[in-house]
Amino acid sequence: MNERIKVAFESGGTTCAGYLYLPPAPDGRLPCVVLCHGFSGTMDRLFPHAEQFAAEGMAALVFDYRSFGESGGEPRQLADIGGQQEDLRAAIAFARRNEHVDARSVMLWGNSLGGAHVVSVAAGDPDIVAVVAQIPFNGFPKRVEGRSTWQTLRLLGAIGWDALRGKLGLRPYYIPMVGSPGELAVAATPEAEQHIQALTSGEATTLWRNSVAPRGLLSMMRYHPEQAAARLTIPLLVCVAAEDHETPIETTRALAERAPRGELRSYPGTHFSFYTDSATREHVLTDQIAFLRRCLQPQQG
Repeated sequence: MNERIKVAFESGGTTCAGYLYLPPAPDGRLPCVVLCHGFSGTMDRLFPHAEQFAAEGMAALVFDYRSFGESGGEPRQLADIGGQQEDLRAAIAFARRNEHVDARSVMLWGNSLGGAHVVSVAAGDPDIVAVVAQIPFNGFPKRVEGRSTWQTLRLLGAIGWDALRGKLGLRPYYIPMVGSPGELAVAATPEAEQHIQALTSGEATTLWRNSVAPRGLLSMMRYHPEQAAARLTIPLLVCVAAEDHETPIETTRALAERAPRGELRSYPGTHFSFYTDSATREHVLTDQIAFLRRCLQPQQG
């Protein structure tokens, strides 16, 4: 049975909480995968992934960004691009210092917005061995399927109002992350509705909150990690969903195409299939583990 150790590290004056997963009876220092969740996610959604990496003989570190889950930081539920990248760098530094980890064999794995962060951060860290970006963010699509012009204007209004409240030092104007079609939410599609049903079902997360400060979307409008991908000197695996409307393949494929050592793999399903469909998750994880093992061979040879 895998071992799980609760950990904490400092980032920008804030304490980030996490868990380090280790295989049973670890022998010496291990390669380590640092996992990053998405826009409003929390680390408990990645526990099954960390368990799988540990079962394959690797250490796996999951953590919450500042303002989310078990980590500190105010205001809550505010996704700050620069702050989250700083948290990821702090997580990498923590992993490299850990007695169970081979500091020369640290790899990054990111989902959705976390997929953008692992590409951007790795571009500035030549000692990272490999990167996996799953359904990664690479700029907003020009049009979100199922969202009318009026719904878009409502969301933009919420973003603007929350940004103004932030400048005035007021409590955020929170909106749901996931909502039913027609609701004011960051994601409001039939697939998103299925996702929230999964999040609140028998496998429900205990940390995730269906609430975000929408001002966090402002910095995402200027965030295009494909520019960082072009500077990557290490292997990059980009895993996408063929029917993804949130991070569509038309934008995400650019990450693999611009990275000198990029690979693209497409799987059936939507953005939310990677969360809710256990068969899809297992298939993708199997491919990702094989990719990381291949990348580790030069370090272990």
